[in-house]
Amino acid sequence: FEARDRVALLSRPARIGLPAGMERSCRLNRSIVTAAVRLWIVFAFHKAESRRSGAGVDTPEQPVAPPAPNIVLVTCDSLDGRLTFGPQNQTIKLPSINFMKKNGAVFLNAYSNSPICCPSRAALWSGRFVHLTESWNNYKCLNHDYPTWMKILQKHGYYTKVLGKTDYTSGHHSVSNRVEAWTRDVKFLLSQEGRPTTVLIGNESTVRVMNNDWKNVDKVTGWIRHKATQLGQPFVLSVGLNLPHPYPTPSMGKTFGGSTFKTSPYWLKKVKYQSVRVPKWLPFSEMHPVDFYSSYTKNCTGNFTNQEILDIRAFYYAMCAETDLMLGEILTALNDAGFQKNTYVIFTSDHGELAMEHRQFYKMSMYEASSHVPLLMVGPGISGGQQISDLVSLVDIYPTLLDIAGIPITGNLSGHSLFPLLRGFVEETSIKNSRPDWIFSEFHGCNVNASSYMIRTGQWKYVAFADGITVPSQLFDLSADPDELANVATKYSEFASILDKKLRSILNYPEVSKTVHHYNKLQFIKWKGSLGKNYTDVIANLRWHQDWQKNPVIYQNAIKRWLNSTIEV
Repeated sequence: FEARDRVALLSRPARIGLPAGMERSCRLNRSIVTAAVRLWIVFAFHKAESRRSGAGVDTPEQPVAPPAPNIVLVTCDSLDGRLTFGPQNQTIKLPSINFMKKNGAVFLNAYSNSPICCPSRAALWSGRFVHLTESWNNYKCLNHDYPTWMKILQKHGYYTKVLGKTDYTSGHHSVSNRVEAWTRDVKFLLSQEGRPTTVLIGNESTVRVMNNDWKNVDKVTGWIRHKATQLGQPFVLSVGLNLPHPYPTPSMGKTFGGSTFKTSPYWLKKVKYQSVRVPKWLPFSEMHPVDFYSSYTKNCTGNFTNQEILDIRAFYYAMCAETDLMLGEILTALNDAGFQKNTYVIFTSDHGELAMEHRQFYKMSMYEASSHVPLLMVGPGISGGQQISDLVSLVDIYPTLLDIAGIPITGNLSGHSLFPLLRGFVEETSIKNSRPDWIFSEFHGCNVNASSYMIRTGQWKYVAFADGITVPSQLFDLSADPDELANVATKYSEFASILDKKLRSILNYPEVSKTVHHYNKLQFIKWKGSLGKNYTDVIANLRWHQDWQKNPVIYQNAIKRWLNSTIEV
């Protein structure tokens, strides 16, 4: 069934019966029934024809196909998906998310396909894994003319509207961000972010902390109430929120970093501090080499008190609560405008937030806090209270939106529609069997010094790096070790080899790593050449300026050696 047909089936429109006298006659003889039905069909046809000619005929109304449903996609930034179901959600109430859970479906195992802003969104908007679109970092993602799902829906008669953050095309983010990604192969260690910290502003009546997001939410609710109601066609609305992404840190210089967790007493008092836990950290000697690099470049290798860690996590949960209210404002506007019965709403995030788990903040990691995202759906025919445990990822949103609109799903998409997983929707066996029993994620950007490739299947998560040889892989049993502190890749080496083979069936990851290395070096050479004599001054004043300016000659020479070296994975 097409999505539109499924909606019609679930809504069960009343059947149009034969006139009573005809019905009694039909019971007498099957042939009379057949003739009567044929006569009724002919009569209905002539009625339709007379309507077109302007001559009205008083006959029973014909069944009318329901209008194409509207679609609203709300994508926030950096919301840990475990907050929608796990123990973490005891720390903060999220009423809007809980409303969607009660009245729709929550996907318990949803993942980002690349845990960083732009590449993750590129996967969402293209429906393809990032190595297929070469969306390597926050600077290199989709071309502006890429056939996104929104462009496809527009071609099929949908009115399209985008408000707020999108961030899936190339050419954006700071110079520091892209240079840090390009130089991750250079043999040096530099702090690239500000030390994570907290800032409390306003008072117990300060609700709106993230003003830019609230301005966009006001635009969204105004558009729904005053513009969308006047449309003569179905609409698809994309809403992008920046929260609960950490705020810029001015002390990092003009290029800033995003290491400030900011909220107000209004939100902070909603956090149950007694439920906030201090995550366990491995000692430096036991950290995975990529994790140590990430922790160092994120300025997290210094000493932190338990109170500092608790505050960072509590402030983050408060920021999530503010995000939840924004979602609630959008849901309220849809209800007030009368769209709730014919509109699908999907809520998700581009990635999560480590919030000091594994001695890190931000994302750029395959750990659950970073890669696990929220994914909830409400809409016509979706029964409430569904908790779906199947493994899904953001590339599944593209085919799902086409499915909602009744548009045939064609092309080389990496994802699969979510509808066959929903209770009450008709599914064909071929559709069900086409969904793999794994999800895949990859990362090639800054703050990580080796391309990362993750496959999860069942309770197991396997992560390979670079060429699969020079950097040790990781294997976690999420059922026994949800905090991902025990790497059992050596203990279960045969099973790790099986998962590595499965990973290589998805992509030739050593070759992809080589491609990224070539790209990084060529882009840096091009950027360096564009600066001319200003190069030395510019590179010394990026986000790593505090470390760089202590030993500039050492770091300049490290870059020279890297540029003169052959490409290695």
